[in-house]
Amino acid sequence: MQTDAASGAPKTAKKTAASALAPEKKRKSISYADAGVDISSGDRSKQRIKMLARKTFNKQVLSEIGGFGGLFALDLEKFPNPVLVSSADGVGTKLKVAFDLNIHHTVGQDLVNHCVNDIAVQGATPLFFLDYLASGRLEDMVIEKVVQGISEACKANGCALIGGETAQMPGFYADGEYDLAGTIIGAVSRDKIITGDTIEAGDVLIGLPSNGLHTNGYSLARKLLFEVAKYGPEQYVNELKDKTGAALMRVHRSYLAIIKKLVGAEVVNGMAHITGGGITENLPRILPKGLGASVDLAAWQPPPLFEHLRELGNVEQDEMMRTFNMGIGLICVVPADKVKKAKAVLNRANERHCIIGRITRGERKVSYN
Repeated sequence: MQTDAASGAPKTAKKTAASALAPEKKRKSISYADAGVDISSGDRSKQRIKMLARKTFNKQVLSEIGGFGGLFALDLEKFPNPVLVSSADGVGTKLKVAFDLNIHHTVGQDLVNHCVNDIAVQGATPLFFLDYLASGRLEDMVIEKVVQGISEACKANGCALIGGETAQMPGFYADGEYDLAGTIIGAVSRDKIITGDTIEAGDVLIGLPSNGLHTNGYSLARKLLFEVAKYGPEQYVNELKDKTGAALMRVHRSYLAIIKKLVGAEVVNGMAHITGGGITENLPRILPKGLGASVDLAAWQPPPLFEHLRELGNVEQDEMMRTFNMGIGLICVVPADKVKKAKAVLNRANERHCIIGRITRGERKVSYN
């Protein structure tokens, strides 16, 4: 037995702190990329996003993409007594159709236009936009196409894309899929806010057409078209007069330009963007207590897509009206004595429209006849 020379005690192996922590076998170093997050790819995407975002900048934008927060200077001359108006939304399961068709440049437009309409009906002017895009694995070209659509729509609506979030979440989303949402901030002078408070019994409802489903009702539409009818996304359907995917991917309209003209002419008491919930749930959102709305279903002919969906699922009328926009994307509430003036504004703008009903006394809900 070996002994310690100084004490005569048996000699034991001495371990340093370093040797205790050191693995017996050298293990492979694991990186973020091994966990499914490609930082380099993310950095490349950010550079492309910066270029697309800069195309939307104006003199009110005081920051670059990539900071901790976007900076935007409010023009107090344009909005002397400003009220900020905000809205947040997503594209929803319309994205599933985009994945099937590998079409990604239009969903960004859908997102921006939806949010723009939500604040425009309150009289607000869009100022800036923030997006959120999350996927399991970032694909540079897909991300670029999505953000390109966002950038184009922002520019068309006069607002700046000043920031957002692009997240890689491996294991959370299936390969090739992503989620897309956004937030818009606008402004309106306090005395120009449109709340619907001035709506009165006898006011006339003028409906403006949608481009199709816009961004609502896709869970039911996909079930009926792809599961019940078993159509393929690229299949031409006579009843739709189009391919299934093309009919579903029509871009959500922006009504900003025509809303500005109507507001400028002072002919609206209220406006409703017809989104999720259809006319049934969206029109009552702007009605004062004690007032309802009567809508004449014979006043317009819904596009073929809606009629075919009804037939495929034998969907009841009430279900159709609270799921889809049924071809009406915006409803303007106009005083009876200003209808002629409102129609003149719409005609000068070559905006199709029809009178679809009136405001009535009673419970705050929509009745159909």
